[in-house]
Amino acid sequence: MKLWRLVRAPFVALDGSGPERHGARYSPPGVPVVNFASEAGLAVLVALRYLPENAAERPDDFVLGWTAVDAVPERVPDTGEDEASIRAWVADWLATRRSLLAAIASRVLPEGDIVMMNPHHPDAARIPPLTIRLFDFETCLHRPPMLDTYRSNL
Repeated sequence: MKLWRLVRAPFVALDGSGPERHGARYSPPGVPVVNFASEAGLAVLVALRYLPENAAERPDDFVLGWTAVDAVPERVPDTGEDEASIRAWVADWLATRRSLLAAIASRVLPEGDIVMMNPHHPDAARIPPLTIRLFDFETCLHRPPMLDTYRSNL
């Protein structure tokens, strides 16, 4: 399976050090985890949520990357809106190292998954590094020339 990340260039390592320092949506601080998206577009949408609104304040060193993982993710139980239960499940999953990957439907785009990788699982060392390309939000979010025509036809 191909898994995607949109990160700043200094943070391409698949070591989970960012969530270890700061925590992540479903994982507590102090525990490394690597978060992927099941699709490139979902990786972009998730990153958009964390960008400063002012374009001048946005970092300009983003890369879009993917890696291939030969594993089937364990599904995080669907507990509806009970994120505390999800975080408890993820904390247990990380601590027990029972599988390399765990997947949960994205809150940004439920048709896609956020796939978490446990960097302490024995199989994590076999995951290839990201294949990356530069990514520019300004280019991605530019306004197409036909936008005014499109809006006038609505």
